[in-house]
Amino acid sequence: MNAVEVTGLQKAYDGVEAVRGIDFELRSGEVFGLLGPNGAGKTTTIEILEGYRKRDAGEVRVLGVDPERDGREWRARIGVVPQEGELFPNLTVLEHLRLFAGYYERARPVEEVVRLVGLEEKADSKVRTLSGGQKRRLDLGVALIGDPELIFLDEPTTGFDPGARRAAWQTIRNLRSLGKTILLTTHYIEEAQQLADRVAVLRRGEIVASGTPAELIAGTASTVVRFRRDGEEVVIETEEPTRLLHELTSQALQNGHELVALEVHRPTLEEIYLSLTEEHEEQPE
Repeated sequence: MNAVEVTGLQKAYDGVEAVRGIDFELRSGEVFGLLGPNGAGKTTTIEILEGYRKRDAGEVRVLGVDPERDGREWRARIGVVPQEGELFPNLTVLEHLRLFAGYYERARPVEEVVRLVGLEEKADSKVRTLSGGQKRRLDLGVALIGDPELIFLDEPTTGFDPGARRAAWQTIRNLRSLGKTILLTTHYIEEAQQLADRVAVLRRGEIVASGTPAELIAGTASTVVRFRRDGEEVVIETEEPTRLLHELTSQALQNGHELVALEVHRPTLEEIYLSLTEEHEEQPE
């Protein structure tokens, strides 16, 4: 069953196309990553799915509902972590979550949410005293308090130091263990590789590649084999590295030679991402 279905989605601002007829689906229970540089159309797409922005064309279904015709019952089934949250600085973490819990008929226990987002030691601290990473965790707690089926995370770790980013990743993994469906936007390749079951790469409002990280690696650029022969470096690109290595090693054994400085390089997801998106500077989202 699909939690999200998008067909032919289009959105333009003052004649500039931000999203150009994209198609994708998000399966229930998976983490799906929308990858792309700033201005690629990630935030526009996610805001349309959340019901905060109207589309120009295309079909969108989120938990079986068109977001433009959403009601209170549907909205209670989703959780949203925007790029920049709006928190109340003089409330404590517990007060903040209790306030938002009051908006839902079946809210998740506040103390459980505090534990899920790793803020136990800050539960009685005012929001204005929290670090940037701790505030981002509280943003996630606000999104979780209604016990949503589907969670939208828009650039959840932008500006984090490496330690805070990895702590946030563990929190997201905790959500996955609860069976939540997650749509994540990011421009951090390692983040997508660590968290996402499948990804779609956006460039200038179009999806230029999609699949699991392993599928993207396997289905794009050739493997590069390097070695030295008679003092000169030999570089061969191939889509059949096993066959090529067999031929090279067989020839070397027959001739009594060594394949000096032999290297086999398979493109990383980061290299593939850069090759897909490194064209022109993007327009603002």
